Amino acid sequence: MKISKKIATVLFTVFFTVLASAQDKKPLSPAASAYGKINEANINIIYSSPSVRGREIWGGLVPYGQVWRAGANAPTVFAVDREITVEGKKLPAGKYSFYIIPEEGNFTIIFGKDRSMSASKYDSSQDQLRITVKPKKKTNLTESLEYSVNSNNVTLTWEYLEIPISVK
Repeated sequence: MKISKKIATVLFTVFFTVLASAQDKKPLSPAASAYGKINEANINIIYSSPSVRGREIWGGLVPYGQVWRAGANAPTVFAVDREITVEGKKLPAGKYSFYIIPEEGNFTIIFGKDRSMSASKYDSSQDQLRITVKPKKKTNLTESLEYSVNSNNVTLTWEYLEIPISVK
């Protein structure tokens, strides 16, 4: 079977157009990071940032009462180069996996020693620190999950919630 030169050229063009457009697509949960200093401690948070895209997040996509990796694709990494105090409890310098267990009232924040764990293989014996915080409701939508390192806290903001975590 012989393919004409014109058909081969069209197929070649279509193939490479599709291939090029697939490479240009933005991932649904792109890699992101937040960096800042609180007192003398450098804090770096590395995560994947999912979007709301019309979904119910808290109690929906992120179920209440279950460990969530605080981002998409892999556990979020929380790195600090000096000991800090988080909600009144000491956290040594190091790199930690960062998890959240949301509840309708307070949220449990977990700093884990094993950064290779996924939420589905979470092991509480690897916890370095657990704290409880109260999320704040917001009136405006934050479409993509974002972390910020501020002068006295680290804040996770997504959908209609803000989760401030006191750091000294």
